[in-house]
Amino acid sequence: MSVLVVLAEQAASPVCTTPAECAGQGVDTFLGTSARIWASVAALVALGAVIIGWLALRSVRRTGNGGRSAATVALAAGVIGGLNGAVKLAVSDGGLGTGNGVFGAALALVLGLAGAVLGGLALARSRRTA
Repeated sequence: MSVLVVLAEQAASPVCTTPAECAGQGVDTFLGTSARIWASVAALVALGAVIIGWLALRSVRRTGNGGRSAATVALAAGVIGGLNGAVKLAVSDGGLGTGNGVFGAALALVLGLAGAVLGGLALARSRRTA
């Protein structure tokens, strides 16, 4: 059996949404619980805030508006991601590895705070240069 046939069979297999459905299929097809997806999306938003905040902080003096729009987006996305991470941590009833999204929520909280700080610094620097 070739590698392509094995990969095609895995791609054609139905994707399960609960661990009970995945019992006989393998771990790699499990999408995750809704709590895990919520935490992952919050972490991705917070990571975007960090990236945008870093870029805004680097380009404060180069752009025409002083990087205010990017700094504002980074600040807002950082707050949104951080708050979602904090709320998810508050409502989680299990620890790591239970499917409750604890690690993603903690990551979202830390990255959200970092993104908000970077966005705030870029916003403060853009006000000084204006």
